Amino acid sequence: MEEAALISIVAILALGIFSQWLAWKIQWPSIFIMSIAGLLIGPIFGWVNPEVALDELYSPLISLAVAIILFEGSSNLDFREIKGISKSVFRVVTLGAFLAWVLGSITAHFIAGLTWEVSFIIGGLFVVTGPTVIIPLLRNAKLKARTAAVLKWEGIIVDPAGPLLALFAYEVIKVLTNEHLSMNYLLNFFGGAALAALLGLAMGLLISVMANKGQFPEYLKSPVILAFVLLCFTMAEIIMHETGMLAVTVMGLVLGRTKRYVSSIGNVGHFVENVSVMLTSTVFILLTASLGRETLSQIFTLPIIGFVLVMLFVVRPLSIWISTVGTELVWREKLLLGWIAPRGIVALTVAGYFAATLAEDGYEEATLLTALTFALVFITVTAHGFTLGPLAKKLNLASNEPPGVLIVGASSFSIALAIQLKVMKIPVLIVDPSQGRLRPAIEAGIDTFTGQMLSERSRFSIDLAPYDTILSMTGDASYNALITQSFAPEFGFNNTFSLTAVSNHTMSKSALPISLKAHLLFGEEATFPELNRKINTNYEIGLYEWEGTETDLAFKEVIPETATALFVKKKNDTLVFATLQKKISLDAGDRLVVLKLRSGVPANV
Repeated sequence: MEEAALISIVAILALGIFSQWLAWKIQWPSIFIMSIAGLLIGPIFGWVNPEVALDELYSPLISLAVAIILFEGSSNLDFREIKGISKSVFRVVTLGAFLAWVLGSITAHFIAGLTWEVSFIIGGLFVVTGPTVIIPLLRNAKLKARTAAVLKWEGIIVDPAGPLLALFAYEVIKVLTNEHLSMNYLLNFFGGAALAALLGLAMGLLISVMANKGQFPEYLKSPVILAFVLLCFTMAEIIMHETGMLAVTVMGLVLGRTKRYVSSIGNVGHFVENVSVMLTSTVFILLTASLGRETLSQIFTLPIIGFVLVMLFVVRPLSIWISTVGTELVWREKLLLGWIAPRGIVALTVAGYFAATLAEDGYEEATLLTALTFALVFITVTAHGFTLGPLAKKLNLASNEPPGVLIVGASSFSIALAIQLKVMKIPVLIVDPSQGRLRPAIEAGIDTFTGQMLSERSRFSIDLAPYDTILSMTGDASYNALITQSFAPEFGFNNTFSLTAVSNHTMSKSALPISLKAHLLFGEEATFPELNRKINTNYEIGLYEWEGTETDLAFKEVIPETATALFVKKKNDTLVFATLQKKISLDAGDRLVVLKLRSGVPANV
């Protein structure tokens, strides 16, 4: 039994991370890949059954993982994200959720054939979308900030509300069908939910105060916060089942609010995010691998397929369009929001709990809940995952342009580079705190932003979605390094670059760490003063179309010896920048951009 549990855990962890990597590599929705992987190793081939292997630990492990995922999502929420659309967000998470509950319950009764009691329970549960599915989709689709904010806030805020609505419906049914229970029984439910919310509030404030007063060292901050999250979740579950998610969501919201004033708390965000990514993939494979073959066979029945289709094409659009009447959203945003509502881990885990509970209470159709839930989860994840990006581009709610470049620091060279990028129809934005330094860029028609890139105002004012690469090209080497370090988690290690302020000959090339070489742009002599000196005198930025097949000949016969290779635009629109570690390589059809002498200027000038 121990070996089976060990093999199951290791296999699922490895397969989950591999699924995330494969999804990134082929640009498919990660949840779809994980669902297929779980089905293959579980019900289809029967290699692993996590529920049997883990036995009594199965449900607690999934519950604790969901708690961490919800906490991570809510702690990253910032009220400045919904500036200008707060009315829309409020309507969607209140009226929209209520309408989805009522309409979903009616659909479950008339289409899926469930009794009214079970229908209202499952209808409440299916209002959830959740960070486990929404955030990965948003990461890939690169929606514009307004639409992305509504989907993100809805997913995180409504996620704990769904189980509570389902639990509320269950408690109401118990009161109505059991003459020994009075309305005081419902008051206990509301009291338990309120206590859970207060517990989350207290835990969040306690951590903020302790962090502000330096009550735990830097290396223990992440472990301490994780321990508090698990403690908060468990205590709330003891108070009343299914309120733990509410408690950790409130706790995350409190910490997300206070970390603006307690900067040390924000430093643990990336650690918790990494843990959340691992847990998302692990839990989803755990759930799908534990499904039985009889559950899969139930999915392909007319009532279940009909229920899912009505939920997709009737319930979701109606709840969004009605709830957002008179709000700031335009019809294109409403259309996209009315289509996108993938369900995820929370729906699967809580459905399993209610399926067992209702079966014990004598509701025979409760056996359909797991199949019904998985059908909705898998179909919505697949349909929405593959259509979000194309639909958003079609509605002009995501960038249709090739991956862009964000340049930090306005100078003669950076502006010249930005002009060349614009000529090549590559989105470019220059950020600098000096309006004077930005004036030449503005006159050249380049998009600019006046502000400090590391400030919170800039982070929430700049739409980063169109930009895949960030270049820090100021005259301050320390600032450039700080920009690279700060934005590597957001743009990716391979897409963050900076200039040096002094020649790299001052340090032995072998003494530079490989990680630093990968971030330093262009070449050993390509320093901030030298590049600006050249662009201000006899040099210009030029473009070469490469049609050959031998890379070496490109530099020897076509590119002048005095030229400095800057970047290559590949046929698939990706940009490859030259660094100390990565030299330029060319394929037929590539476009090479270099810094070269102006035409007619002697090479020895």
